[in-house]
Amino acid sequence: MNASKTNSGFWILAATALFGLSFSTGCQVQVAGQTLPSPYYLMDDVQYFPAGSENKLANETAALKAEREEARAAASGLRR
Repeated sequence: MNASKTNSGFWILAATALFGLSFSTGCQVQVAGQTLPSPYYLMDDVQYFPAGSENKLANETAALKAEREEARAAASGLRR
């Protein structure tokens, strides 16, 4: 067998594998537990979610309050 042909086949295979692996990795890097952004993070869309109500069940709370007030009004009307 020709040694140079075997050696060139190895380098072609190695270059192909390296090229394929370069596309399978992401642009983010993890260093000391930190995930660092890709170089294109300044061009990303910014998602902004405005602050909402602190009470996530506002409708339910309002309905319960109205029901309690109705019950108190009905109870006070019966007592008189």
